[in-house]
Amino acid sequence: MRMNILVTLNSHYIKPLTVMLKSLFINNPGESFHIYLMHSSMTEEELAGIRSYVEREGHALSVITVSDDMFKDAPVIKHYSKEMYYRILAYQFLPEALDTILYLDPDLIVINEIRSLYSTDISHALFAAAYHDRLSVKEINRLRLRPYDIEAYYNSGVLLMNLARQRERIDEHEVFAFVEENKLRLILPDQDIINALYAKDIVKVDEVRFNYDPRYYFYYKLASNGKVDMDYVVKHSSIIHFCGKKKPWNKNYSGNFHSLYKHYEKIALMPQPV
Repeated sequence: MRMNILVTLNSHYIKPLTVMLKSLFINNPGESFHIYLMHSSMTEEELAGIRSYVEREGHALSVITVSDDMFKDAPVIKHYSKEMYYRILAYQFLPEALDTILYLDPDLIVINEIRSLYSTDISHALFAAAYHDRLSVKEINRLRLRPYDIEAYYNSGVLLMNLARQRERIDEHEVFAFVEENKLRLILPDQDIINALYAKDIVKVDEVRFNYDPRYYFYYKLASNGKVDMDYVVKHSSIIHFCGKKKPWNKNYSGNFHSLYKHYEKIALMPQPV
């Protein structure tokens, strides 16, 4: 069964997207992927390059161009654009025939299989996602979003989506009203929206396996009594997600798993034979 993958981006993330996709394809041999790319500003030349890349790897690409008019009345905050709504309201733009899709941020690499994540039972939920199980993170976000009574704060960089249920449950007017009413308290708007409005409708998946954050390498290792070390991650984690402002494609990055990212970057950007 083909796996549907959703990505949303602008021109600045083409290179990271290429690396992410290469890691996905390499480490899921025998799988067939249909990539759905949502954007509002990329050029035809840029899109043609991505299409060529995906099809050369033996997979399919569908481009969904979102007009600026689509969210003309939607509130925006700080430096976040209307693109923050794309993953939340993606069900409006994706084909009606699609019931399930896996959203992946471009700032991650896939180093093992993801079929088990894609097969997670979300028949009675909107999403499946991981939350980073650290007391300080949980408590700060619970206090910040206290009126919405959240038990956990999920990361929206990896989201398995039940599109059929979302078409019934998610109302864009409810989303817009939430943003308008909470402009001063939102830090990561799309993530805050998903957690405040839908956290009780999310199936939890293992963060170490499906949304490993290398910033917390020593925390994971200590909390597991040394079990979750680098060898363990390489063998057992499916997704390494480079969260935060510091990204592994930047020259000043010095975080954990930098060399692993550069390995996939080298393969992904290797010139193709003519």
